[in-house]
Amino acid sequence: MTEKKTPKQLGYRFPAEWEPQAATWLSWAHKLESWPDKFEPVPYIYTNIVRTIAQFQKININVNDDEMFEDVQSRLLLAGVPEDRFALYKIPTNDAWCRDHGPAFLVNPNAKDKLAIVDWGYNAWGNKYPPFDMDDVVPTKIAEQYNVPVFYPGIVMEGGSIEVNGKGCLLTTKACLLNENRNPNLNQEQIETFLKEYYGQEKILWLNDGIVGDDTDGHIDDLSRFVNPTTIVTCVEEDPQDENYEILQENLKLLRTLTDQDNKPFNIIELPMPGYVAYDGQRLPASYANFLIGNGFVIVPLFNHPNDLKALNIIQSQFPDRKVIGIDCIDLVWGLGTLHCISQQEPLVQ
Repeated sequence: MTEKKTPKQLGYRFPAEWEPQAATWLSWAHKLESWPDKFEPVPYIYTNIVRTIAQFQKININVNDDEMFEDVQSRLLLAGVPEDRFALYKIPTNDAWCRDHGPAFLVNPNAKDKLAIVDWGYNAWGNKYPPFDMDDVVPTKIAEQYNVPVFYPGIVMEGGSIEVNGKGCLLTTKACLLNENRNPNLNQEQIETFLKEYYGQEKILWLNDGIVGDDTDGHIDDLSRFVNPTTIVTCVEEDPQDENYEILQENLKLLRTLTDQDNKPFNIIELPMPGYVAYDGQRLPASYANFLIGNGFVIVPLFNHPNDLKALNIIQSQFPDRKVIGIDCIDLVWGLGTLHCISQQEPLVQ
């Protein structure tokens, strides 16, 4: 099913993450090369994440085949996850990063089809990790399961590269969206048009660079996150000698010049970084900003650093009505992403 008008023209929008959700989507991790020589703990981490989220809402999980279906089902049941809290979909994937290859769900309470999906093009962050053919079609496969309309913008876009505030503002980075390895034929103005028309937004806000070690070329979900329509939490590095220090200071200054949908400055909350996190000599994109928001909860990646508690307290202060839960992601981040990167929210149609 395709539509000729854009989602925005038809009254659809991409909701903010704190709005009511029907489920969290994951693609079960299976690619050994994403966690070289350290894949063994990953399924246990995933199981822990599912068990945690299942206390609050349903989880939908893409699995590759019957064998993976049975393995995941037995792991989750053994971990005490209630059967009615998860559903497994036989939708094969190349990799685990559901934020980027998963469906961008749109809502329009006044439409016949209140839920729709955008199927952006996906090229594994600039053709870095082929093959990605199965990942590229995941949104359409889910739309077929749900029997909902699909929109095809025809350009490359990853879910982790954008943040919305639910009131028409979208935050992203030039390092990622203007990178020649994504949409080399499009300029900034053209990309803004796609963002507005297919995410149903009014105002596009740009930061510059992402954190060191991020192989996505600067996804916003490791940098700066909306926590309500007028507030952004943003990462800052305390050590002036750290290579993230200048990058994050520049983004902080930029954020202070941006205005919201009412042309008022945003409330900017500083979030510390977990210091230098590395494995096998490689710096990893460890960031507390990669938290995931759901119904009544926020799960936050932890890195066995003194700033873990500080980050949890700051995030809890921004979500007084949600339970903030830390999850050890030291092993998970070796895959170059954590909680937000592996997940995608499905909004509740009301």
